[in-house]
Order: sequence, then C-alpha cells, then structure tokens
Amino acid sequence: MNKWAELLIGIVLLAVIIIVGWASSAYSWTIFGKNLNFLQSAWILLKGGVFWFFALVAVLLIILGINDIRE
Repeated sequence: MNKWAELLIGIVLLAVIIIVGWASSAYSWTIFGKNLNFLQSAWILLKGGVFWFFALVAVLLIILGINDIRE
C-alpha cells in the first residue's frame, strides 16, 4: 500500500476513535439499558494493562533474582 495512503488512513481512524470516545462519554449512549461509554472502558483497559505490566515485571525480577542466587 502507498505510504501516504497508510498515513492518511491511520490519521482518519485515529480521529474517528477520538470522536467516538468523546461522543460516547458526552452523550448518553444506551442499548437495552446498558451504557456504552467507550472512553470509560478504554480507561479501565489501560489501568488493567498498566497493572499487569508491573506485575509481570515484578515476577520477571523475582525469577532473575532466584536465578542469580542459584548460580
């Protein structure tokens, strides 16, 4: 694919994601009584990702420490 087409499609998709996230949090989007606040869902996913990243780094450091003690 053309590099300029890829860049344009990426910018358009990013703009659409930002607009949908903002609109879903600014207005009340509900389907069958469920709230569709995509911005809140993205924030929760980001917090979970950060938590698991630090948890896995801690496990990695423990394994490396045990390995160093063993040698």
